[in-house]
Amino acid sequence: MVFEEKMILNGEPEDEEEEEDMVDPLDTVRNKCAQAEHCIHTRAKLEDCESRVGSKSETAEDCTEELFDFLHARDHCVAHKVFHSVK
Repeated sequence: MVFEEKMILNGEPEDEEEEEDMVDPLDTVRNKCAQAEHCIHTRAKLEDCESRVGSKSETAEDCTEELFDFLHARDHCVAHKVFHSVK
């Protein structure tokens, strides 16, 4: 009951410092995997496509395939590493 009263009065938990220090391990692993060799290759293809499509005023082309290729490569890497950091 005391904790609920503090939440109602302050609107935020007392331990804000702990919340700021918490980092989602999935985000950390995703960032590391995005730097892997295969992911860098697929990201470069995605960026090339984005610049090509962005330079045209009218085009039916989009970069969906390149985006999915990058996300697939990154998530494949993440799948092998993420559970090692989970307690």
